[in-house]
Amino acid sequence: MTLFYQTQSWGSQPQISEETIKLWKHLATKKHWRITQLPNGFYQTEYQDPQEKNWIDVTRRETINGAESAIDASVDHYSKKVEYLDGPKVVKTFK
Repeated sequence: MTLFYQTQSWGSQPQISEETIKLWKHLATKKHWRITQLPNGFYQTEYQDPQEKNWIDVTRRETINGAESAIDASVDHYSKKVEYLDGPKVVKTFK
């Protein structure tokens, strides 16, 4: 049996591509999301692909409130990612 093992290390954090940043900014806006009801009664959250304009499914929830909560959590998550693109936020300094 042959095994392949590979590791990587960085001297600094890996650089985030412009395309990834655009996607994060797109996902941080709630108007790019929707909820659809599936034939089995579940609700599916989807976001609109910024380039192709088709909808990409993300999660399934039993209730519409659960689906909207999932969207709100996703929007909050990507908003925080966009906020920290400029680097860490100073929360306390000492004299």
